[in-house]
Amino acid sequence: MRREKIRMYDLVLAALLVGIGLVLHAVFPGILGGMRPDFSLVMLFVVLLLIPDKRVGFITGIATGIVTALTTTFPMGEIANIVDKLVTTFAVLGLVKLLPRKVLVPVTGIIGTLVSGTTFLTTAAVIAGLPESFTALLTGVVIPATIINTVALILLYPVASELYSMQRFSSSVKNTNK
Repeated sequence: MRREKIRMYDLVLAALLVGIGLVLHAVFPGILGGMRPDFSLVMLFVVLLLIPDKRVGFITGIATGIVTALTTTFPMGEIANIVDKLVTTFAVLGLVKLLPRKVLVPVTGIIGTLVSGTTFLTTAAVIAGLPESFTALLTGVVIPATIINTVALILLYPVASELYSMQRFSSSVKNTNK
């Protein structure tokens, strides 16, 4: 069985979206206990929905974990960010395989953010403890972030999908004209 090559365009797109997510993540203010909604997560979801390749997903998950670790305001949140992005990446790739397209985007926003937030809080609790109770952080940060991320994903994904499909069409036309 021959593996298909990873397209350079897919990696570049993933990198650009991770960069956009980094900027949004860095400028959004903290809410409860220094935590804030993670717009890098939304961009990770967009990449995983557009390019449901395990290899691209793994690379993007690691990159997203690293850039969010660099901008975290949470005490000892660096490791928790990397762990949560990897767990979330594989959870979302599982959703992509299991769910029908018509419900995939909102369900990814909801379940993906809940998995990410719960994994982050659990990892942070084990490593360094939490500045507030787990329940307070879950209800005060993760639930609002779930709503914000889901709405952002519902708005951003169709635009990104259209641009991605236009590029793929453009590439295939260029390749046939050679």
